[in-house]
Amino acid sequence: MAASHRGILFALLAASIYGLVPNIARHAFEQGIPALESVVVRTVAVVVILGGFALMTGASFRVPHKARAGLILQILATVMVSSCYIASIQFIPVGIAVLIFFTFPVIIALAAPLVEGHAPSTPLVGLALLAFAGLAIAIGPQFTSLNPLGLVLAALSSLGCALQFFSGRMMAGQLQPAPFAALVHLAVLPVVTMLMLWVGQGEVKIASPSTSHATLVAVGLVGLTYCAAYFCQMSSVAQAPASVVAPYFNLEPVVTTVVAAVFLGETLTILHVAGGVLVLVAILLTGWLQTEART
Repeated sequence: MAASHRGILFALLAASIYGLVPNIARHAFEQGIPALESVVVRTVAVVVILGGFALMTGASFRVPHKARAGLILQILATVMVSSCYIASIQFIPVGIAVLIFFTFPVIIALAAPLVEGHAPSTPLVGLALLAFAGLAIAIGPQFTSLNPLGLVLAALSSLGCALQFFSGRMMAGQLQPAPFAALVHLAVLPVVTMLMLWVGQGEVKIASPSTSHATLVAVGLVGLTYCAAYFCQMSSVAQAPASVVAPYFNLEPVVTTVVAAVFLGETLTILHVAGGVLVLVAILLTGWLQTEART
């Protein structure tokens, strides 16, 4: 199997698993576990599970000099995504958070040519505008009823995710995905822990004796699913450029919104659906243009 095909396969796996994470975190939040506590749990899960896997397989944790910039950027990007995306669902519905978050493939499509040294094409700019028009339709009529903090958090998480792809690609061939993921999340752990303690004013809900076993299982599932998804995401960009694999992450919002509707009872209005369709059409066309440009 060609490297690009392996990258696409890992991207599809990552997108499918990532689609479960916000819904499980939302369920845990409704059971009394703040989103940032779920973020800390999933960060620990990556360090322990993927770090342990790397140790057992004899993978090197040594960071080559050429990979250090990519590692630092990946840490920054992961802090943005970890602390912002899951936190946003405490303030706005999962469906709206997903719509905003999933402008990241368009951001990648626009930024990729600039990284390569030339300006983005006019069609790509037009598709980016179409995506943002879709977002305006989706959130515009109820903008005043949506928490501005939730909107800002979701937007920051989208920028962070785009940076994750580019910085992950910078690490390709320099460090294997498992030790890379463990090192990144080991650096992220103090940051998200301090945020958790600051927001929770020193109280840790998950450590409360009244926390049910079902709630603990939900938080544990957040950690396991995120760990698997992140590993697949970094494996995808290790095999193929960000602009190749990013469009396939469009599967994630489909999984997220379907699961949210079925298990969380969330509903989207006609304007939400219409705006969301515009966003997804823009993203899919972006992926198609990228494919045509490579053939």
